[in-house]
Amino acid sequence: MAKSANPTDKYAPDKKLKFTFGLWTVGNPGRDPFGEPTRQKPDVRQICDILGTAGAYGVNFHDNDLIPIDATPEQAAQIKSEFRKGLKDNGLVVPMATTNLFSDPVFKDGAFTSNNASIRAYAIQKTMRAMDLGAEFGAKIYVFWGGREGAESDATKNPVDAVKRFREAIDFLCEYNIEQKFGYKFAFEAKPNEPRGHMYFAVTGSYLALIPTLAHPEMCGVNPEFAHETMAGLNFVHHVAQALEMGKLFHIDLNDQEMGRFDEDFRFGSTSYKSAFFLVKMLEDYKYNGPRHFDSHAYRQSDMQDVGAFAAGSMRTYMILKEKAARWNADPEIQGLLKVINAQDPISKLTKNYSSGNAKKLLAAPLDRVELAKARLPYEQLDQLTAEILFGVR
Repeated sequence: MAKSANPTDKYAPDKKLKFTFGLWTVGNPGRDPFGEPTRQKPDVRQICDILGTAGAYGVNFHDNDLIPIDATPEQAAQIKSEFRKGLKDNGLVVPMATTNLFSDPVFKDGAFTSNNASIRAYAIQKTMRAMDLGAEFGAKIYVFWGGREGAESDATKNPVDAVKRFREAIDFLCEYNIEQKFGYKFAFEAKPNEPRGHMYFAVTGSYLALIPTLAHPEMCGVNPEFAHETMAGLNFVHHVAQALEMGKLFHIDLNDQEMGRFDEDFRFGSTSYKSAFFLVKMLEDYKYNGPRHFDSHAYRQSDMQDVGAFAAGSMRTYMILKEKAARWNADPEIQGLLKVINAQDPISKLTKNYSSGNAKKLLAAPLDRVELAKARLPYEQLDQLTAEILFGVR
């Protein structure tokens, strides 16, 4: 059994927070579009040992992270046996599974949205088999990332048809989930571009709009990823907030990203400190209870020892920011400023629920725009105090 993280460290991973990593994250060999691998790819047992040592809660996988697409039944059985032993020896669980519908050449023009009906059928077939595999290891969340669902030219694919095809696939898979009694919750992951020039369902809100049109909307939610909205220059925290408010945040991918860059998948909190802080604060304030999945990988320069540091550091940063969020919430000066900013007035109660009486009272209310404009908004002061919390001087 792997040696676990130091339990006396106050920033040691908390199992209740369900920190997870993918086989593809810790197992990333340092390859990028311009260079070959820089370290040997670990097998599933080695990945489990790394995560067990770091103190993770669980490990997730695409079907072909675990079982190569061309594996024989005998090879698949051997790999699954090794994986089960690695999970057991390291006290790990499998909360989430997903399908690789983007690597193989057959998906060069999409999977569920492909123009070729037989490829769409194959993509659904592959997903059904991958759902079987995930259920075999106890997964209860199933993520859909449409890595090839998109276009470089709208001359090549009708986007209206693409949305209809995607809905048709998900409705079919929801029925399969019900019939097989898997109990999966489906979580959709948005991305604006890469590897396609333009991807369908570019932001989390795109999926939040799709879900009510599905046959089983109660089964479906989202899996926002920090890097994806950020690479498009958007505020990731706001997109997660919308999902939280709608009760549709089923899973979340934590990593880091600089705006306007390719998908970097940096270690969580490695560059966007303030965004990471407010994300952690929101997840904790609203008592998000799903897995906190680190969809990232170590730097290309890292060796396997440094990969272990990457895994441990991802969770440690979350724990540190969790503590700082609690400190922010308890700081009397900060809380005093929030009371000033969030001004309350008896008149505002009139807008909570519409009635003819409330409408008449509101129309007659003495709301003076000139006086209202004089209300203090000490945002500079509040932001500075937030920085001091983060810098560790407060």
